[in-house]
Amino acid sequence: MSLSFQPLSPLDGRYASQVQGLSLILSEAGLNRARIQVEIEWLILLANKDLFGKDRYVTEDQVRRLRASYDYFTDADFKQVKEIESQTSHDVKAVEYFVRDRLTEMGREDLHELTHFAATSEDVNNLSYALIIKQAMNEIWLPKARDLVSSLTELAKAYAALPMLSRTHGQPATPTTMGKEIAVFVYRLTRQLKRIETTEYLGKFSGATGTYSAHMVALPEVNWPQICAELVESLGLRFNPLTTQIESHDWQAELFSSVVHFNRIVHNLATDMWSYISMGYFRQIPVKGATGSSTMPHKINPIRFENAESNLEISNALFDVLAATLVTSRLQRDLTDSSSQRNIGVAFGHSLLALDNIQKGLTEIVVAESVMAVDLAENWEVLAEAIQTVIRAEVAAGRSKISNPYDLLKDLTRGKRLTREDLANFILKLEIEKPAKERLFALSPKDYIGLAAKLAQQS
Repeated sequence: MSLSFQPLSPLDGRYASQVQGLSLILSEAGLNRARIQVEIEWLILLANKDLFGKDRYVTEDQVRRLRASYDYFTDADFKQVKEIESQTSHDVKAVEYFVRDRLTEMGREDLHELTHFAATSEDVNNLSYALIIKQAMNEIWLPKARDLVSSLTELAKAYAALPMLSRTHGQPATPTTMGKEIAVFVYRLTRQLKRIETTEYLGKFSGATGTYSAHMVALPEVNWPQICAELVESLGLRFNPLTTQIESHDWQAELFSSVVHFNRIVHNLATDMWSYISMGYFRQIPVKGATGSSTMPHKINPIRFENAESNLEISNALFDVLAATLVTSRLQRDLTDSSSQRNIGVAFGHSLLALDNIQKGLTEIVVAESVMAVDLAENWEVLAEAIQTVIRAEVAAGRSKISNPYDLLKDLTRGKRLTREDLANFILKLEIEKPAKERLFALSPKDYIGLAAKLAQQS
């Protein structure tokens, strides 16, 4: 085989263009950029607190130059970090030396020993992961999820009054509207988005076992918890005051579980849309030049929704493992979280790919009103619910003495196909008052939708 190096993951190959924004943030390069940010912000904070009895102040110009190291982090910078790591065999130590090199370039060797001062690697790592996950959520995943909900909302309103035969248990049932059914997903997904949007991104900076031991032995008079909290909060994170060597990752497990729930609702949407396409309720729009089947030219396959299903399942499998693994650490530290967290970007990538496919899929279908109308017209027996309920109301009001109306309609309709005439003849013989009969005579499956149209407009 003479192939050059090829991506192992389809996210870095076939689907790379669809997840590019995530890869810039959640990749190893993105993680190292965040590590540099944490190291530099800790250095600046310590230097400008004047804790060491000498003037270590970092000027505004020097702050700007230091922050440029992560604001404008380049491929060359990442390569430099990796070259250092090849010598240190330690990724965070490589970042520390990278920052020291920047200080040397600025003529500030006097600040070398404030780089990574009193910090353990996990102090830097936990803040870095929190930063990149928060950025990925706010800049990439949440906007895509909101766009999908927005698209569904538009469809729900557009089809709010479009009658459709329901299929409870896959069988003809009380009619609804396509808009109302889509609105159900809007409501479900919106609830989950609200939960996800309230995520607390926690961080710690309390040393090797969460006790500030190195901090206190170096400068016992300093209020280290306050200073470390200041660092964490300056990064836009919430300070976790009580940890072991690691931040306990509970917030990550909570977030991933919420994303999984969102994904599962989207998965349900994908299977329903696939089913509606199969039933003919939606017609797929041919894409010029595209091929549906290698042997059957007529086919247009619902691949967007099928692709979404599989990617959501992969995403959820990874997120479920992460949520279960990350909340457990043996005693004060083990490294299971280190290997696990390197797959966070993969889990988000498959979710993002699925959301993208669903949204594109929604633009490639058009509702088939005539098919839905025929389906309704061929299932008049679904009005059995309406008829027996009207009879019950008449009996309750003392206007009828019909006994067991449910059984009466069951005998008429169960397992049978009825016509409009069949039901009209049945209604004609009912011993109920004229207004009730007139309401039933006027009813048809397409009109038997209750408040569905209004409910859909609420989405």
